[in-house]
Amino acid sequence: MRIALDATGGDLGSELLIDGALLAINKRHDLEVVLLGPEDLLNEQVARQKNAGKETSRLSIVHASQTISMHESPVDAVRKKKDSTIMVGFDLVKKGQADAMVSAGNSGATLAAAIRKLGRLKGIARPGIASLFPSLKDPVMLMDIGANVDCRPQHLFQFAIMASSCSALLIKKKRPRIGLLSNGEESGKGNSLVKETYGLLQESSLNFIGNVEGRDVYHGDVDVIVCDGFVGNVSLKISEGLAEAAMQMLKAEILKSLRAKIGYLFIRKAFSAFRTRLDYAEYGGAPLLGINGTGIICHGSSSSLAICNAIGVAANMIDNNVNDSIMKTLAECTEVRGHA
Repeated sequence: MRIALDATGGDLGSELLIDGALLAINKRHDLEVVLLGPEDLLNEQVARQKNAGKETSRLSIVHASQTISMHESPVDAVRKKKDSTIMVGFDLVKKGQADAMVSAGNSGATLAAAIRKLGRLKGIARPGIASLFPSLKDPVMLMDIGANVDCRPQHLFQFAIMASSCSALLIKKKRPRIGLLSNGEESGKGNSLVKETYGLLQESSLNFIGNVEGRDVYHGDVDVIVCDGFVGNVSLKISEGLAEAAMQMLKAEILKSLRAKIGYLFIRKAFSAFRTRLDYAEYGGAPLLGINGTGIICHGSSSSLAICNAIGVAANMIDNNVNDSIMKTLAECTEVRGHA
């Protein structure tokens, strides 16, 4: 299996991204990683890793002379930068020279390039981005987290289909419970988009349990939560900010007294486990669902562990034929609606 990695995307430099690739290939012996970026730079960095005793034989390099920055317009950049790492990577997937593409670069450009090069799955109106959230139980998948700010009920309905199929395979949920994010649990709550989507989900063959509120995201009583990209992205950013602030507040309180510092010595393992549970790096990247291929979007400041896990998510999606499952579920739901 070959995974293409945007080796110049992200905020922390290509050396860290290559470290993540090395971690991934050490975990799976059937995995190869294709590094995308300036050939001279990447050759130099891979040689440095090899000289340090790292196993680099399953790393290869494909030259890409351009990088799309975080601040560029996704549509304009994809159109103008034909030799960008993102465009070259998805071109490799299109040609069958790579099985998936992973990028910590401009997320909008990554999605735009995926659609431009690979197209949509048949019957899918709008691809979207799914993300895993920690909960009191198993991880919860939220979709969409930013690809589609303005949505119609049909789009949210298809997000539910795609996220349910992905969750069933990646988190091993036999029949994922689906909730619709709203401002109240009652069926009549929400704006017109939520109310119309509620009806579509209720009539479907999906395991729809009704509306869920923001406070329910972390309880773990649902497996998939559906919303438009505006709400999803705000939810994601608030969650990331809260997790970071909570850790800093807790650390500040511990440092205030000697008694708290001594107490910390007894609970530091639990503290470390708690930090790990909240760390987005543990969940890898966010799958692009609805594209005719496999793509993963990573956080711009992804660590080497996050990149390693994102590559692992991509490999897992391929192993489990997630796109085939999406198409099957879509056909089943369409058939049920046709007979309704």
